[in-house]
Amino acid sequence: MTEDIYSHLTQLGGETKLPLSPDQAVLERVPNPHPGTRYTVRFVTPEFTSLCPMTGQPDFAHLVIDYIPRDWLVESKSLKLFLGSFRNHGDFHEACTVGIGKRLAETLDPEWLRIGGYWYPRGGIPIDVFFQTGPQPEGVWIPDQGVPPYRGRG
Repeated sequence: MTEDIYSHLTQLGGETKLPLSPDQAVLERVPNPHPGTRYTVRFVTPEFTSLCPMTGQPDFAHLVIDYIPRDWLVESKSLKLFLGSFRNHGDFHEACTVGIGKRLAETLDPEWLRIGGYWYPRGGIPIDVFFQTGPQPEGVWIPDQGVPPYRGRG
């Protein structure tokens, strides 16, 4: 691979400020170094935060993103900045989780993508949100997301 395939990247390799909102965040992609090989890519964000749109109080989640790439991989710094942009964004758990999954699917056009949003309790009720682009493909290893159901003190 040559430097030319990375020349379009605007965030990697330098100081980049956290975007003010998910809409302003730029998700960048890089060519898949193994096109035609089916494999799973996983990102885990155990300290994801957003804001409740009604109270402005922080919400916390453990996100697990799995995808099977075709031609593109998400550039990880841009993903980190995109996810960090939710820190000051007010939206419900479902909107955040599904919105992240749809934005990644639109940017990457993966063979398959899923996101599990394991949200910590709000008002005593944990809310888990799951999105995937289609049936789980056969013939490629996709591990369990490994996040147990919330048990609190139980």
